[in-house]
Amino acid sequence: MTKLGSEKKTAVVRVQNQKRAEEIALIFSEHNWKYFIGIEPDKPENISDLEKLLYPPEPIKSKNKISRDDLCPCGSGKKYKKCCG
Repeated sequence: MTKLGSEKKTAVVRVQNQKRAEEIALIFSEHNWKYFIGIEPDKPENISDLEKLLYPPEPIKSKNKISRDDLCPCGSGKKYKKCCG
């Protein structure tokens, strides 16, 4: 899987004016990410690729699997196989 902001998967953003484009370009340059900025005054701003790079999603952590011989998570103090299992 190619990483966003790399040579093969350039981040693409759309802004409405030159000043905003310069602000966004500075952020990309600080992080050495590859980017393309489109200036389109008649369309809404779209910086979702930049947001994905700045705030990557947290990896999903799986819950610990309950073994038959573990204490029951309901708090009864009994083993899982004798209580809720």
